[in-house]
Formats: sequence, C-alpha cells, structure tokens
Amino acid sequence: MIYFARLETTETGMARKSIKKTTKKSAKKPARAARKSAAKTAKGAKGAKRAAKKRLTKQPAARSAAPGHSGPSNVSWNFKLLAHDTLAGFGGMGEGMAVQVAKDGRRILWLAHESAPKNFTALDVSDPRKPKVVVQTDLPQSHMRSNSLEITGDIMAVAYQTQKTGQVPAGFELFDISKPENPKSISFTDCSGPHSRGVHQLWFCDGQYVHMAAGAPDFKPTHELDDQFYRIFDVRNPSRPTEVGRWWLPGTREGDNEPPPERHQKPALDKGFRAHNTNVYPERPDRCYLGYIDGGMFVMDISDKAHPKPICRWDNSPPYTGFTHTVLPLFERNLLVVTDESTNNNAADWPKLVWLLDIRDEKHPVPISTCPLPPVDAFSSRGGRFGAHNIHENTPSPYCWHSDEIVVGTFFNGGLRAYDISNAYQPKEVGAFVPPAPALSPVGAIQLNDVFVDEREVVYTVDRFTGGLYILEMDF
Repeated sequence: MIYFARLETTETGMARKSIKKTTKKSAKKPARAARKSAAKTAKGAKGAKRAAKKRLTKQPAARSAAPGHSGPSNVSWNFKLLAHDTLAGFGGMGEGMAVQVAKDGRRILWLAHESAPKNFTALDVSDPRKPKVVVQTDLPQSHMRSNSLEITGDIMAVAYQTQKTGQVPAGFELFDISKPENPKSISFTDCSGPHSRGVHQLWFCDGQYVHMAAGAPDFKPTHELDDQFYRIFDVRNPSRPTEVGRWWLPGTREGDNEPPPERHQKPALDKGFRAHNTNVYPERPDRCYLGYIDGGMFVMDISDKAHPKPICRWDNSPPYTGFTHTVLPLFERNLLVVTDESTNNNAADWPKLVWLLDIRDEKHPVPISTCPLPPVDAFSSRGGRFGAHNIHENTPSPYCWHSDEIVVGTFFNGGLRAYDISNAYQPKEVGAFVPPAPALSPVGAIQLNDVFVDEREVVYTVDRFTGGLYILEMDF
C-alpha cells in the first residue's frame, strides 16, 4: 500500500561545491574560531570535574550583545539567511525534519507537511544557498496529515494522522529512500480504529524500533481527547513491523482501575492527556523521554519494552496551561530541556516556555530556570500563535549538530530563538530570526514551526502555513 505520488524530480549526479566554499562558514571568522578553540580547551579541562561533581553550569562563552529590541518582525540577530524556498507553493510544513546523505553524496533534507494535499518533500541542500526540490508527494485523502518523519540510513518512517477518529488510512509507513527521487513504500502499519486518529509523532533513530504517539483499534479512551498513547514497534524487519510495547496514563482508557485525570480548563486549555514526543537516545537506550501534553512529562524505563513504566513525572500545569511537547536530555550535564507548545492564537495560552530541569536525581526532576521570551505585548496581537514549540533535538544522526550549551527553538510568530544555557540557572538569548509574514499567510504573520541544525551548523526552519523553508547560518 503506497500513499504518495511523485510530482517533481531534478537531475542527479551534478558536481557539488564543497560546503566550506558555498556557506562561507562562520568558523573561518577569527572571533568564532577563537571561541570554538577556547570552548574546546575548556570542555576538556572541565570534563573530569563535571563528571565527578555532576555540575549543572559551565563557564559562559562570550556572546555578542542583544539588539535594542527583539520584538518586531524582520529581526535577524546572529542568524544569516542563506536561502528561502516556498516549496512550489506548498509551504505549510509540519514538525518532521531529517537529513540524509545519498549514495551519490548529495545532502537531502526531508520535510513533513502540516496538512494535505502534500505528504512529504525532499530537497537537495548540498549547497544551502541553492536548495532544489527533488521530490514532492501527495496524500491519498484530504483528511490526512503526515506531520512527523524520521530517517535511519536509507529508511524513512512517516506518521499519518486523520482529522477525525475512525477515518482511514491512519498509521505509519516505512519508505526506501536510497533513491531520493523515487521513494518506495516498504510497509504500511494500520493504526486506525473507531476511537483512533492514527499517529501524530514518531521517533526512529536506531534502525530497530519506532517509538510513537498513536491510537490503536483496540484502545477506547475515557475522553475523546486522550486517544493517543505511547507505542513501540519493532521494525528490524521493515516489511513486517510488530508492536512490542505500549503505555498510557492510567485512567485514560476505559476499563482502567484508576479514575480519569482532572481536565484542564475547558474549552480553550483542555488539549488532552495523550502522548506527543517519544524521544529515545543511544546514551540511554533504556529510557524514553516522553512529552504527554496535559499530563506533563515522563521519563520512562523501557529496558523491558513490553512493559514500559514511568520513573518520574513532572507537570507544570496547573498553574500553567499544559501541552508538554518535547523532553530533551542533556546527559553530560544532568539536565532536561522541556518545551510547552502554544496552541491558541493571540497568546491566549501565554506563557508557553522552554524549561530547564535538574535531573541529577532521576526520580525527582526539579525546574531551575526558563529561557527568556520577548515581551508578550510585542507579539500577542501580531497574528497566529506566540510561544514555545519545537527545539533542535540533538537527533542521534551523523548529520545532526549536537550541543549541550545552545538551545535553538521555534516560537511561531516569535520566530526562531537561540539560547546560551552554559549557565543553566541563567539562560541568555544569543540569537533571533523573525522573518516578515509570508505571502498568503492566513494569520498575517510568520509561524515558525520546527527547526533542525545539521553538522555543518546550517539551520533549517519551516513555516506552519505558507512560508516553506528558511535556511540560515549561525553566527555565534
């Protein structure tokens, strides 16, 4: 069963310039080179000390001063725009971004779309100043979305969610992308059912298991908004994925012994007690870092994948307004970076924040700071959402940039923000990119939705509605 139709391809095998030439990387700049050298030396000297004392802070690196204001549109501070592509007029993008290096050496960026008619788009970003669409595919039904995708090697996993429960198809699909112009379906796993909308998010980074936020045909929630939970599929045989484990918040399934959880304020802030991001990292393959929307965040013990169990839970709501989205562990520093997601226009659910938690005691996470947001008054009336959403997740890929000092995140009409968290108790903003409203945006403002940074330190960020892809260079 194949759920895509190829629309556009480009010629392959063209000679490519070295990224060192095409991007004019900031690492060549003396100031940045000096900073990197100093940081590397300092990191080596402090490594043993941090391991012994499990420190939460590092010596802050020197950063350029913030501009006098970071509220208006058209802000570019410590980010340089290299290219902008509206993706053939289908620029409404979701929160699935991954990089593949094809067998012929081309660097391919794969992007999931926010909604129909498009499924996913792939671009050749070997020269980040000249991205080229190599394939763009269609969804078979207008009520579907493929909001999330991930890649391991030449296999891509794509999530399918429907607008309403009971609609089909809903589930996830594995593709052979060894020839990027011609992705081929390997298998489709059906997660549809009378109370299921399928898969919203998935995580596939080890070539063995797909972790996901999904419904199931045999799962009947106690509340219609609690329809997606944590599921694990073994895909070592990609033609025959097999579910090996699942977990849901007790009380959210009919028949549970526990009572249903108390709802958040209705209607605007009741978003559901269901799973969102399901991150698993090679540093701790026996842990899942699980965002559970109105249920807060969980660190899960998945050493026995058939029986996942929570180690700890942290929930900021109430008094905050729910929708825990992403949980990013910084292993060497014993920190978690936890994001909310803004889901209401005009900052009606403000504040939506990026939190830093001390996780030295895994059973007792403690919030120690938040990343500073620009004034809400500067963005609340600009159109669309304002507040935290996705962050760069240090995906375990050789083509992903990794940092435990810098957090890069999207804030909808607040654009893209970068934070220095070398002192975890005092995060500092060190960069911002807020482009003007894209043409035909239904909210009249940028809505940056997701971000990915590759190992070249090239930044990719996407707009939720019409703006497509923005490619940037970091300058800090």
